[in-house]
Amino acid sequence: MRYSRHGLAVGLPLMLIGLAGCGSDSNSSPVAGDNAETPDTTIELTRVGRSASQGFDVSAAEIVAFDAVNRQIFSTSGKVRAVNVYNAADGAAIRGLNTPALTLDIPTLLVSNSVVADAALVGDVTSVSTNDTYAAIAVQANPKTDAGWVVFINLADLTFAKAVSVGAGPDMVTFTPDGSKVLVANEGEPDEGFVHDPEGSVSLVTVSDFSAVNVGFSDFNSGNARASELPLDKLIIDGYSPTNPDNLPTVAQSLEPEYIAMSPDSSTAYVTLQENNAIAVIDLANARVDRLYGLGFKDHSLAGNTLDASQKDGVNLKNWPVMGMYMPDSIAAFTVAGVDYVVTANEGDDRQDWLDGVSDQPTCETAGYFFDTANNVCVDAFSAKDYYAADNVTLTSPLTSASNGGFGEDDELRRLKFSYVTTVRKNGGTDFTTLYAYGGRSFSIWNMATGEQVYDSGDAFGRITAERYGENFNNDNAENTGDDRSDNKGAEPEAITVGEVNGHIYAFIGLERMGGIMVYDISKPAAPEFVQYVNDRDVNPAVQPDGTDSSYAPDTGDLGPEGFKFVPADHSPTGKALLIVGNEVSGNTSVYEIASVNKP
Repeated sequence: MRYSRHGLAVGLPLMLIGLAGCGSDSNSSPVAGDNAETPDTTIELTRVGRSASQGFDVSAAEIVAFDAVNRQIFSTSGKVRAVNVYNAADGAAIRGLNTPALTLDIPTLLVSNSVVADAALVGDVTSVSTNDTYAAIAVQANPKTDAGWVVFINLADLTFAKAVSVGAGPDMVTFTPDGSKVLVANEGEPDEGFVHDPEGSVSLVTVSDFSAVNVGFSDFNSGNARASELPLDKLIIDGYSPTNPDNLPTVAQSLEPEYIAMSPDSSTAYVTLQENNAIAVIDLANARVDRLYGLGFKDHSLAGNTLDASQKDGVNLKNWPVMGMYMPDSIAAFTVAGVDYVVTANEGDDRQDWLDGVSDQPTCETAGYFFDTANNVCVDAFSAKDYYAADNVTLTSPLTSASNGGFGEDDELRRLKFSYVTTVRKNGGTDFTTLYAYGGRSFSIWNMATGEQVYDSGDAFGRITAERYGENFNNDNAENTGDDRSDNKGAEPEAITVGEVNGHIYAFIGLERMGGIMVYDISKPAAPEFVQYVNDRDVNPAVQPDGTDSSYAPDTGDLGPEGFKFVPADHSPTGKALLIVGNEVSGNTSVYEIASVNKP
């Protein structure tokens, strides 16, 4: 829990608080009335361009952006700390998309422009966005707990313009729709071992003079002026740090901005706080957090919310006594009848990355995590099979699985990954009353005036992929082992964006593990319509003569969609709307043309 010992939830190890376009490449909000202009039409996606892989399963193509003025595609390659630039001058260039026209080596740029003395001080390149003049690139420091940068590149000649210091761990960057500001989500993740845990923040950079201000969350810390505003029934605050006197970090350290969507009038930012299961609303004029919305939890025991809880049982979509933590990654905004809505890709995320280095058992357990004595690590992502025999742990009333009054066997809840620290436990941690699994395995639509969910896709992604792929559904993204991700976030929706075509507003959702793009017409936010699922992945690849499974190669298809960019028809070099996709695992950048077609 991220409160001091004398703060709000004394005696609880975690606060699962309450248990139950124009001028800019940012995710500008489409605006539509209640009725689409052409109700008898829909859209169809066709891939028209695909670059060569820049490296398999090394994060070589992640976040993408489009320069409509100079007709260039930008694609980040995080681990090699670069941005690849592709020529998109016309349809022929897009069809022939292959190797980058230019690669921006970010450490070299920062050293040569005296921003840093040594390239080793530069960390991952995480995001890119454009307006009419600049590309803005989010760059982490090394170590990532230090302040990072947003690096501005002149679009006209791709030269360095400015580097502006921002918060720790910048993870996403976007221009406001009017192009006047750049916003950066500074995640502030701890380092491994939780030795340093910086505060999360959002940086606001004014483009005209490159001045910056950081918007933080310290007012929400225990005992501070806005602590009472925390949505205590829907939010997650957890973790600890040895550097904190009580080993319990503050709310400001716990809140971790992940992704940003903008209102169409450039006045309001909607920021996902992924690990916290929340959205922050930021007033740009006053550089202030206006409010926090906790997203609550998804009940997988209800009709329409089935999930497959095990990777050892083929397709087994059932209702289970499990709550899902939405924990969205990407977010995009749109407006209908004067109301701002956001769509979220409900990926889910645990804190295991930095707990692996924690070897202090008393502090780990005081913070509510499980200490694995055999491996001397602190555990958040927990499954019963790893630590309990089938007959010595129970799941109590009113939640019981199908056998043994507890987790059951491998085709029940025994293999499901859930958050130990958010689980309600009794009897020394061996009596589980509620399980909280990572992610919603869905996308959702939220009314930003009220914070209320108006739609969730339920179990649709699981059903659609199971119908198409059978036991190869819920596959991983770097190999073909069918059903492999059923125990842990399923198809794992991660990328999301929105765009308007012929008066309809569409949501495009990328499935990080299974791969492919789900398309929904969201013109009526409370009643979206499924349109298309596009996935060129080969789930039955041939075995090579040397015994190598070709699923480990980029030619298996577009694997691991990480970032989307919608290009409206009036900005497109082909005259038709486009969707640009960065594929993290196959390492290539793809372009889909969006055609308007008559409904069947």
